[in-house]
This record gives sequence, C-alpha cells and structure tokens, in this order.
Amino acid sequence: MANRVKEAAMEMASLSVYKGILNRTVPKAFYRLLWAARGDSLEAFLNAWGDFYDVLCMRGYSENLAGCITGTALFDENAFSLAAAAGTAVLPEGVRRAVRRDLAVIRQVASITPQELRENSAFAQDVAGMELPEWKTGEPVAVLGGDLDHCITKMAEYYRSNGCGMYARYRAFIWRNHSIQPVAYPDQQRLADLKGYEIQRKLAIDNTLAFLQGLPANNCLLYGDRGTGKSSTVKAMLNEFYPQGLRVIEIPKESLMDFPALVDQIAAVPLKFIIFIDDLSFSQQDDTYAALKAVLEGGLAARPENALIYATSNRRHLLRESFSDREGDEIHLGDTIQESMSLADRFGLSIQFSLPDKVHFLEIVEQLARQRELDEYLPEIKAGAERWAIARSGRSPRCAKQYIDDAEARIRRGQPLD
Repeated sequence: MANRVKEAAMEMASLSVYKGILNRTVPKAFYRLLWAARGDSLEAFLNAWGDFYDVLCMRGYSENLAGCITGTALFDENAFSLAAAAGTAVLPEGVRRAVRRDLAVIRQVASITPQELRENSAFAQDVAGMELPEWKTGEPVAVLGGDLDHCITKMAEYYRSNGCGMYARYRAFIWRNHSIQPVAYPDQQRLADLKGYEIQRKLAIDNTLAFLQGLPANNCLLYGDRGTGKSSTVKAMLNEFYPQGLRVIEIPKESLMDFPALVDQIAAVPLKFIIFIDDLSFSQQDDTYAALKAVLEGGLAARPENALIYATSNRRHLLRESFSDREGDEIHLGDTIQESMSLADRFGLSIQFSLPDKVHFLEIVEQLARQRELDEYLPEIKAGAERWAIARSGRSPRCAKQYIDDAEARIRRGQPLD
C-alpha cells in the first residue's frame, strides 16, 4: 500500500491505447498530482492538489472521481474505439491485452482516495495537520463495472452504438474553419415545447425516424414564414432522437463548397447525421447554388448513406428572382426560369410553415400557457396575446412564446398583464 501512489503514477504514464485520456482536464490534473506526491517540492504538491480539486469541482465530480476518470474512456478516440465503432469484431490479441491492461489501470487509479494520496505522499508529515479539500471516489461508469473481460465487450458495444471521440460526447456540431467542431451548449428545444403545426412536424419526424431505422428517407426543405418553427423543429428532433444515434452538423451556406470535405469526415462514423443549412437562399451569381445542386443531384461528392440534408428557408424556390431577370435578353429565358425554380424540387420532402390565423395563434398561446400551469389566467393571457401580436406586426409561434415568457414573468412577480 505504501507504494500505491507511486505505482499509480507509473501506470498512468505507461498507458498505451488509452493514453489520450491524459490530455483530458481531470485525468491530466490527477496525473500531475500523483507525480507531485512523489517529488521533492511541497509547494508543487500543494499547488497540484488545489489545481486538481478545482478542475474536479468545475466538472461537477467532487463526489465521484471514479465516474469522471472512467467516463473519459468512453469518449476517447483510439485504435480500439475506432475499430469497435466501425464494427470490427476481431482485434489482434496484443491490442486486446493492451486495452485490458489500460482499462484495469484506469479503474485502479480512479479508486485512489484523498487519504491514501496524502498519507502515501512524500509530504505526509508536512500536511498531516492541514485540512486539504477532499473528494469522494464514487463508482466507475456502468460499462466499466464488474468483470474486466466483460467490460471490453460492453465498451465495444458502447462505441458501436454511440461512436467515439467527440461524436460520443456531443450531439450538435458546426462546420467552421474547414473542420467539424462540437457545440458544447446546444439549443435545448424539445418537441413538447413546440405547439401547433402538428401535421408539418409529423412529416419531418417520420422522415427522420425512417432515416434512423435504416429505411429510405429524403432530404428535407422546411420553408415558409419567419418565426413559425422551422429551425426549432430540426433542433428539437436532435434533442429527441440523439439517443438513437442522431447527430446534427450545421454548415453555413457560404461553406457549401466544402461539402465534399465534410462528408469525408463522417462517412465511416456509425451514426446518422443531419447536415443542417439554416436560412437558405441564393442570388443569381451565387457559386454555392451549383455546389448544393450537385450534392442534391448525387454528384461525385454526394452525401453518404449516413447523412441527410435538412434546410430551412423563407422562400419556396430558394433563388432570389427579380422582374428584370424575367425581362432579360437570354434566348432560352424559359429554361433559365425553370432552372431557378428547380432546386427546391430536388429536396425529396418539402414542408411548408405558414403564419397562423388569429384562431390558431390563440390556440398556440393557450397550449403554451397550460404547459406552464397558467390556466387560471387564460382570459387575460389571450387578450394580451392579441395586443402583443398587433404591436409586433404579426402572429407567429415565436411571437406567442415571447408573449408567454413576458406574461409568466409578470404573473410570477404579481404584476398585471395589461
């Protein structure tokens, strides 16, 4: 027991397949603390202790060190996790032994208590009277509990279902600087929060579920008036279906020329991706128009089987067109006009979201109010909602939500709604 801290430091240093976890914040800080405990500087040891405890608290794991450190293995991208995610059933025996050893080391290191670390450090007498902050070891994540050989099987199943690396850790991504980057805090919109447009939303949901089930599914264009919930529908479906393997990558319209590079990065990932293009429209001289057309038509850089394109637009025909365009001097003007209108037709599924009339607007308001348990205030809320919409030049689900947010705040503060 007297050498456990030293052995733990050495074993962490010798990690092979899972060495990447040492680049993660908490394991990296704990690794530094273990070596500082065997060093010759009390100041370095105390600094390392404070730094480690700080990052552990920042991650919300002061009560569960084992859960934190073993959890990093779930998101590590390495030879084993990549092979398992790709469905490779058989690993070379040497790799399997290395994986087994690494997982054993990770579990052992994660079980070290603050008392063990303090008493087996080179500074046990110096810190004996100090009330250093302490953590609880807790329990490892479920897939790393129990028999170690069984853990390898469970880890392989986890990677096969959830992918590895950032795709296991995050659900939303954005294409930026020619790479896929995770969104740490995605919009938390849920389908239950969206009111009205049940028919339109069901079309999008059914198409997405078919996609997740490996059935034929279409690229989807959600078009119509502003504030009607087009983008919110896509975000809500992500939050609803990401446990089933759905991920969303948003790509800005101006980056559509990068589409081949994007699909190259996800084609082999065992998850389903919606490539999301928000607020889509084009001018006549827009080069990205041709890029999207090639993608939708199935060019050499067509989307892979594990990806669909979902786009939102305020325009049905996507390409901005003026009367002067129709009065130009082109010989085959009709062909050009048809070309400008045809891009939207290349989406297999087009769903229209139109502004609601007064009756449907108030129905949306009422549903939102009931969801927030404001039933007793419905007469005043409905009257105020119509005034709110008139003042803002139109009714929409967005307008209804904004009004309910304001009304709820007033009610909770005891203020009148008028």
